[in-house]
Amino acid sequence: MTSKRLWDQAGLRYKSHPWHGIELHSDSPNSLMAFVEVTPHDSVKYEIDKLSGYLKVDRPQKFSNIVPALYGFLPQTYCMEEVAERCKTITGNSEIVGDGDPLDVLILSERNITHGNILVPCIPIGGLRMIDGGEADDKIIAVLKGDEVYKDWNDISDLPENMIERLHHYFLTYKNMPGQKAKCEIVEIYGKDEANQVIQASEKDYKKHFGNINDRLDAAVRKDFIG
Repeated sequence: MTSKRLWDQAGLRYKSHPWHGIELHSDSPNSLMAFVEVTPHDSVKYEIDKLSGYLKVDRPQKFSNIVPALYGFLPQTYCMEEVAERCKTITGNSEIVGDGDPLDVLILSERNITHGNILVPCIPIGGLRMIDGGEADDKIIAVLKGDEVYKDWNDISDLPENMIERLHHYFLTYKNMPGQKAKCEIVEIYGKDEANQVIQASEKDYKKHFGNINDRLDAAVRKDFIG
């Protein structure tokens, strides 16, 4: 049995880690698989626990600003040097670093999906190049694959202006406390082509820092059996 088949079979018995164990491109070449942590119905912000892979409570939503669509991350991505470099090129700020998290994604859908902790096939159409406290924190904007309303929106330029403004406003204010100066800034709204470039950069960062998951598992098994 090949290495890939071995670990695919292991996934039938053991739950895969949403960040490391799910294939980003497993759905089709034209779409991605995202993991959704939070929905517009949540009054609590959830996020993945990086060690265990379980969803955990991050914080209660203290104010009326709620996420405008399904929100989560793209598996086997990482925002570090390559992602930061794209942000440096745009801003000219050589001190920007990656935020050390998987790449965030917000998924637009006409359907009323009420809970997170799910895998969602989606098609990226653009993104927001955001800087949070000196860290590159891009937000990929995508649409639910096969959605009857959003399926014909192929680029962020297809979105109504008021929807883009809503996304822009949410990400600029979702971490703000009353009376505090905003720490986030959006330096660019980009289309599908650049979104794909950012995703590829985050995949390079992931491979650089985490390697190939099957190779790592093979090495761990060999170490246990051979000593």
